[in-house]
Amino acid sequence: MKNKQDHFLQLMEDNKGILYKIAKIYQDDADDRNDLLQEMTLQLWLAFDSFRGESKFSSWMYRVALNTAIVFFKKEKRRPDDQPLAYDIERPDELSNSAEKEEQLSIFYKAVARLGKVEKALIYLYMENQPYDEIAAHLGITKVNMRVRLNRVKNKLKDIIKEMNYEY
Repeated sequence: MKNKQDHFLQLMEDNKGILYKIAKIYQDDADDRNDLLQEMTLQLWLAFDSFRGESKFSSWMYRVALNTAIVFFKKEKRRPDDQPLAYDIERPDELSNSAEKEEQLSIFYKAVARLGKVEKALIYLYMENQPYDEIAAHLGITKVNMRVRLNRVKNKLKDIIKEMNYEY
């Protein structure tokens, strides 16, 4: 059987995309993203003994990483909102493969940057195709409340996009 460190490293390798996506949503700057990635990795390692295997590792990882990102985000100074905002709230994997896709993703992430910390987590989990009951559990709210919040967040993103004169 693998030792604890090897087991942790293998699970991290298998699920590293989760961390990269969370970092991308919560931090615009590459250095800040790297700092957040390191902080999430550290917190996951420190909390690894609490993972009992009652859920998938990825579900547990989402919870720890999102909580870490939210706390990390609170500590960071907010940057001025002088950048153009996002474009589309479609899931990125549903967009066409082209330079247009890259532009839409860039604009989308900039719009998401304007959302609150819980709203970001909600959109992230939605984009990851997480089941609604799991999203609600991650956020500590009811499934009905989660659906209401999701609709509000989608409308908020649409309003941000309209405010910046982007078409969708």
